[in-house]
Amino acid sequence: MTAGPEAGQRRLYVAMLVVLGLGWGSTQPLGKMATMSGHGPFGLIFWQLVICVLVLGALSAVRGKGLVVNRATLKFYVIVAVMGTLVPNATFYISAAKLPAGIMSIIISGVPMLAFPMALAMGMERFAWKRLLGLVLGLAAVGVIAAPGAVLPDPAMAAFLPVALVGPLFYAMEATYVARNGTAGMDAVQAMLGASVMGLILCLPVTLATGQFIDPLAGFGRPEAALVGSSVVHALMYAGYVWLAARAGSVFAAQCSYIVTGAGIFWAMALLGERFSPFVWLAVVLLLCGVALVSPRETGRAVAG
Repeated sequence: MTAGPEAGQRRLYVAMLVVLGLGWGSTQPLGKMATMSGHGPFGLIFWQLVICVLVLGALSAVRGKGLVVNRATLKFYVIVAVMGTLVPNATFYISAAKLPAGIMSIIISGVPMLAFPMALAMGMERFAWKRLLGLVLGLAAVGVIAAPGAVLPDPAMAAFLPVALVGPLFYAMEATYVARNGTAGMDAVQAMLGASVMGLILCLPVTLATGQFIDPLAGFGRPEAALVGSSVVHALMYAGYVWLAARAGSVFAAQCSYIVTGAGIFWAMALLGERFSPFVWLAVVLLLCGVALVSPRETGRAVAG
């Protein structure tokens, strides 16, 4: 029997989920490498946004679709820039400088656990015990990581776990906002280009005021190369994330964080030589079991694309 459009659409969603997870997983160790230079978080975010604007701007030029500027899109740009870039990236760079990259990849699994009750409270997702069980397994995995003496090589690192969890909270808020309100009639590339430009505008004065501006002519080494690579991947993955959240729902889109977790651990081993205890692999198993129990909502919001 030939698979119908719904089955084909579901396979597309799953394929996009895998691509997002594998690509975004590499940004965790690359981001940690970028912090090794001692650069401040807002300086790193500023140049990350510059690269995102260049990449997404080039894609927009090729596609013949530029920025859309009106009241609705400006509101979207500000909200997504703050919730999806400025706040979570600042807390990411602060905590990534202190925590192993593999652990940072696991912490991102907090996104679906926070997105689910938000979407449920707003009537955007239907309650199902199977889905709840999947999210509980993800929570159990995070609990294994946070257990004293289980994973973190230095107990003092635990103080940075709450900082690291701020990012997932804001990503969940952003995913829920996009799933509920759409992208103001824009496709994913247009939406993220505008949000990146807005983020750049908002980030520059903070960067200058805090003395964190990075002079690109002062030297270009491994940390700077890692920032460029991470930023290019981030730009492409972020556009795909917005596309998926608007169509398959915020909770399903947030499941890419599970794949990010597994991919990030292996990227951390390959790029940084990190090694992990058996408790980490137990956490990974719990995460994979959790994502297997979660599926996209039956109907999705269509956006221009």
